[in-house]
Amino acid sequence: MTAPLIALAVGRGTGPDLAPVFERVLDRITRLHGRQVRVERSPRTYHSYVSLRAEAAGTAEIAALTEQDAAHYERFCREQAAAGARAVFRTAINAQSLYLVRQRLAAVKVEPITAGDARLLLVRDQAQGFYTGENLHTPGKVVRTMEFSRDVTEQVVRYAVRRARELWTEGPARVQLAYKYHLLDGALDDWAQGLSAELGLDVALFQPDTVNRNLIAHGPADRTLLVAGNEWADIMHVVLLDRYGSERQENRCTENVHLHPELNGLPEYQTVHGSADDLAGRDLVNPLATVRAAARIAERHADCPGAEAAVEAAIAAAQAAGARTPDLGGTAGTTAVVDAVLASLAGTFVPGPAGAVEDTRPAGAGQGIHPAGTGQDAADTADATATAAAR
Repeated sequence: MTAPLIALAVGRGTGPDLAPVFERVLDRITRLHGRQVRVERSPRTYHSYVSLRAEAAGTAEIAALTEQDAAHYERFCREQAAAGARAVFRTAINAQSLYLVRQRLAAVKVEPITAGDARLLLVRDQAQGFYTGENLHTPGKVVRTMEFSRDVTEQVVRYAVRRARELWTEGPARVQLAYKYHLLDGALDDWAQGLSAELGLDVALFQPDTVNRNLIAHGPADRTLLVAGNEWADIMHVVLLDRYGSERQENRCTENVHLHPELNGLPEYQTVHGSADDLAGRDLVNPLATVRAAARIAERHADCPGAEAAVEAAIAAAQAAGARTPDLGGTAGTTAVVDAVLASLAGTFVPGPAGAVEDTRPAGAGQGIHPAGTGQDAADTADATATAAAR
């Protein structure tokens, strides 16, 4: 059986700190399940905004490097999709490069949120609007050109409805679009009406401030599908996660999906936090979002059932033992937190329905991240042995 292909893209800032965390955790989970994966890493390390400002001499050079990063990452995603990659993990990169790719590949961000008894699915339209587009620089002025498209809007809403129907057996009870539609001369109203007729659902259009008011006054109603433009959803994504008890953004990962036909719905996972350039190389960045992304990819795309629940239990045990980075009130470094999570994972691992089998691969087989019995893999094995002995 061919090992699943997982792609990895790394940005500046703490990207080089977090990429080994992702590889290490994914390797540990798949080994515990008796599985193999192949990880294909992009040969380019993409810029963060801070690295661009530090390296580029002015806006023209920043724009040129931005386009180079965007073109390379778009090509990498296309190549990985064509090669059969099941998912991509990407650390943070400069927003302008990222949104150029999201526009070209018609990306959405998908976030299920639970608020008490209410279930909410937030689908963020990342393919159009102010966040996408290109800049024209003249002395003392920047002209940013962007667009909204009926085709893209319909593609995004259709996909959102499909995801809601996959998530909830009953399907969505209501579909709300949160866009600043008053600025579009009624065009979005017409598109929403057309979608209502096509989908047999009431696709209601709301101003973002109205959505905020209703959430504050009433909270989300059950089975609400909320499709939102970047201008609102970028800010409110983090607010909703915090308000409804889903932890801080530093601890969270999230899923993007590329809707361009050539990408075949390729999912891309990322940390919710940014590049945190001030922490680069200091072994201080919070690794939990990356750990969770590795678990999510292992379970959803590498045939490792139960991986997410097992990792959540391991994170809880590690934090209870005091393994927390400074942003969470602790004193542990990145590596120490990952060590603690993986030691707990090995000591408490319960295989999913498919069961775990003995790893019969030769040394260094599979991902080739750490040759068996040497380096970090040996340290992981020692952690597991020590934990098992303590139990």
